[in-house]
Amino acid sequence: MKNKLTQLAGLALLTGGVIFAQSAATTPEQPARRAGMHQRMAAYLNLTPDQQAQAKAIRAQAREAAAPIREQLKQSRQALQAAIKSGNDAQIDQITQAQAPLMAQAAAIRAHAFEKFYATLTPDQKAKADSMHQFFKSHRRPAQSNS
Repeated sequence: MKNKLTQLAGLALLTGGVIFAQSAATTPEQPARRAGMHQRMAAYLNLTPDQQAQAKAIRAQAREAAAPIREQLKQSRQALQAAIKSGNDAQIDQITQAQAPLMAQAAAIRAHAFEKFYATLTPDQKAKADSMHQFFKSHRRPAQSNS
């Protein structure tokens, strides 16, 4: 059970871009890229038109729920850049600590949205989604060491 929850959480984070797109600094080609990614995922999972409509509605709900958080994070990133440029260590620490709960809320919105999407999948589609998660997990770049 715990392993399944871990897999779902990991898959939710990996596909977070599909469910929850950051709008703070979008370029004209980003919506097209996201649409292409959605289409590729829909094709890979062999989603029905009804499932695609449900996924679109879930993404829209998640974007709406996350809008105030995205705005707060945008303002926080701008304040952080100013603190970095001014060399204010105390302010950097304060801002980054204040970002943590916002980032956690955003992650929770993505996870809940993916949970709703995952519930719409058939057992075969869930197996494909799980294998996609394993593929991405095994092809992640290793963390860089600070040595």
